[in-house]
Amino acid sequence: MRLFLALTTLLLSPSLAFAHSGGHAGGFVHGFEHPIGGIDHVLAMVAVGVFAFVLGGRALWAVPLSFVGMMLVGFLLRSAHIGLPHVELGIALSSFAIGALAAAGRSLPVSLAAVLVGIFAVFHGHAHGAEMPADASGLTYGLGFLVATGLLHVAGIGVTAGVAKLVGRHGTAMARLTGGALTLCGVGVLAGWL
Repeated sequence: MRLFLALTTLLLSPSLAFAHSGGHAGGFVHGFEHPIGGIDHVLAMVAVGVFAFVLGGRALWAVPLSFVGMMLVGFLLRSAHIGLPHVELGIALSSFAIGALAAAGRSLPVSLAAVLVGIFAVFHGHAHGAEMPADASGLTYGLGFLVATGLLHVAGIGVTAGVAKLVGRHGTAMARLTGGALTLCGVGVLAGWL
């Protein structure tokens, strides 16, 4: 419950602190709101947290950090006017694929898991760049979506860890089941239901 309250406070704080749009503050707010404003982004970023939890160990920080880093690469590509084919499809596939990896529960090398989530992150970053308001600072806008993404990863890890602790010895199975649910949600995104 404390984790939920802390995350809720963090999610609401930037909106309260930067109530005016435009400029640096508006850039941060717009950037922060973009990942949490679309179900396709939310599902994928939470799936990264669930996947990291299922893998455990170094993956708890390496997999989310890879996603954030490669999302920045996608944003920089878009900022440099470098196109990327099938961006929306890549985003739609991300929650499906990352959820399926978590559901499979196979022990992947952390480096391979980081590369896999990083590929999908490039599409997310490119989309964030395409949505940046013309009057926003790229630096503050980028910082906004990076912070929101990190919080969604932490939420995925935290909620999964909390549920796993509640169910005890069946915690890993429950985490994998959560990955399966995210895969089904990914199907909904691909089919246009969500």
